[in-house]
Formats: sequence, structure tokens, C-alpha cells
Amino acid sequence: MICAGGTGGGVYPALAVHDALKAIHPTAEVLWVGGEGGMEARLVERAGIAFKGIPAAGVHGVGLGRLPGNLATIGRGIKAAEAILADFKPHALFFTGGYVAVPVALAGWHYPSVLFVPDVEPGLALKALSYLAKRITVSVEASRPFFHKKADVHVTGYPVRPELAYWTKARGRQRLNIRGEKPVVLVVGGSKGAHSLNLAVLAHLNALLEFVELIHLTGESDWHMVETAREALSPAKAERYHIFPYLHDDMGAALAAADLALSRAGASVLGEFPHFGLPAILVPYPYAWRYQRVNAEMLTRHGAALLIEDAKLHSGFLLTLEKLLETPEKLEAMRAAMTSLRVPDAAQNIARQILELAGEQHG
Repeated sequence: MICAGGTGGGVYPALAVHDALKAIHPTAEVLWVGGEGGMEARLVERAGIAFKGIPAAGVHGVGLGRLPGNLATIGRGIKAAEAILADFKPHALFFTGGYVAVPVALAGWHYPSVLFVPDVEPGLALKALSYLAKRITVSVEASRPFFHKKADVHVTGYPVRPELAYWTKARGRQRLNIRGEKPVVLVVGGSKGAHSLNLAVLAHLNALLEFVELIHLTGESDWHMVETAREALSPAKAERYHIFPYLHDDMGAALAAADLALSRAGASVLGEFPHFGLPAILVPYPYAWRYQRVNAEMLTRHGAALLIEDAKLHSGFLLTLEKLLETPEKLEAMRAAMTSLRVPDAAQNIARQILELAGEQHG
């Protein structure tokens, strides 16, 4: 099998599917094709998976000045993907992530393929790939209307990393040295952080630490600013303010330890928050296509989350947080609603779809 992934919401689900596939079929050969350089290659190779990098670039929203160069990059990526496919000779292709998968899909249009769409609404690249994929797997039923009528869509759930199963609330709090005498709030903006979330937290930091304990994943860019703010706190409040640029191996500890999250609404909230039954105040990133807003609105409709606009974050989130923590029955209802969206066998569901197609091709 060839897996064509990308950064962001595609890498960790694809790694989970890989683990499930190897558990079902230990002798399956897998090659991961991704963008040249960057975090993706490091994560994949660290997992012990063979990796090949190809040129890749997006075309949506890049501007006319960059468009010709990006199209040329895609052309080079297609040629590189054709050479990889000719050498590896896969029985099936698995696509997730975004534009990185496009050159592989175009080069391998004649191979049976499974597409996984992490967000509720597919981005432009994944929507285009849906016309080439033999089967489409999605996290939630709400994704189905976004695809063409003849698409073979399967609701599988969002695959979460198997190592998340290790973490309980007690283990997470012990790992991160969290006392838990006050409600524990996780602030997370993705692997790169979220500047507006960081600024809002710092603006109300002393008030927040009066009634909560904070786990704050800042991203690298704002790390020194947040570190300086922590140094200015009283010793008692500093003990309740746990800051990290990001957590990779211990991300499950933070998710398990928290009672509530203040978060962006990237694709992972559709799988990791339900896995831990973690209710959330979601702040969709406003300067990109609407994926995060659609994710947040879906969770809000289910009663699992509240939505705050990024523009109203600074003035509104503290009051929202206070009111929510003052009504434990509301928080518990949100926790139950989030837990109800959990699909524990999502990775296995997708792996079986891939192996079924590979078996048809091989047979």
C-alpha cells in the first residue's frame, strides 16, 4: 500500500490507520509518500515507516503571483510519484491530508484508492480527490452531503493514535504535575500555537488562575512571551500554570488531565476530544477556508462544545468560562455529548476498507 498524507490533520490519523492495518495484516508493505522536508517526514520515519518525499504545492488561495510556480511544482510531483508507483507497485492507495496527495492521486488514478477526510467538510484538494477515490471514509455522518451522488462514502469515525488509550485522568495529571484542586483547563491552538488564544489568556491570566489550573500549549513563536508572563506570577499561581511549546508524546496526558479545553477547531477535535470526553470552547481560525468553523458548528449542534468568534475571544471567553464552570450540570452534559461521538474502532474500520481493496487488486 502507498499512503499519501500531509501535515496537519492528516498525519496522526494516517499513522493510526497504519498501526491498525499492520495489526490486521502484519506482512503488509507500506510506503508513505509526502512533501519534501518538514515535520511529516520526521513523524513518519520515527514511526518506522518507509518515506519518500515529492515536490508538492497548493493552488487554492495562493494568489496569481505564486500560481504558475505552484503548478510547475505539482507537475514535478506527478513525475516523481509516477516513478515511485512504478517501482513500488502498490495494490492500493490511501490518501489523507491535503494538496500533498494530489500528485500521487493523479499519477496513480488507475489504482484502487481509499480517501480519508479528517474535517467535516473536505477542502478543495480532498474534494477533487473524491472523484478519483474508489471509497471515501469520513469522521462523521455530517460529511456525507459534501460529496457527489455516486461517491461510495463510509462513516468510519476519526482514527486516534493508539497510545492515547494509555492515558487516564490520574496518569495525565501525574505526568504533568497537576494538582487538580481547581478545574483544569487545556488551552491549545495546534502544533504551531494560536497567537490570539495566547494573547487572550495572558490578558486575563491572574483572573484565570484564581479559579482554574491551566495547561497552556503556546507554540514556539509565543513561547518566550508566555514564559515571561509566568515568571511574573506569584509562586502559588505559577504552580497552577503549566506551559509547554507543544506536547507530542505527552499530548494524551494533557487531553486526559483536562476538564475543559479552549481550542482551535482543527480536525483532531473530531476524534481526540470525543476519545477523552473533553468538552470544549472552540475558537475557529478565521483566516483560512471554513473547515474549522464547520467542525465547531457540528460539535456545537451536538451539545459537546461552545463556539466563540476569534474577534470576540479577548472580551468574551473569560465570562463564558466562568459561567460554564459555575454550572457543573451543563459541563457534564457537554462531556456526555462529546463522549457519545467517540468511535473507538475508527482506525480498524479504515484499515479494513484499504485491505479489502488491496485484496481485490491482488486477487
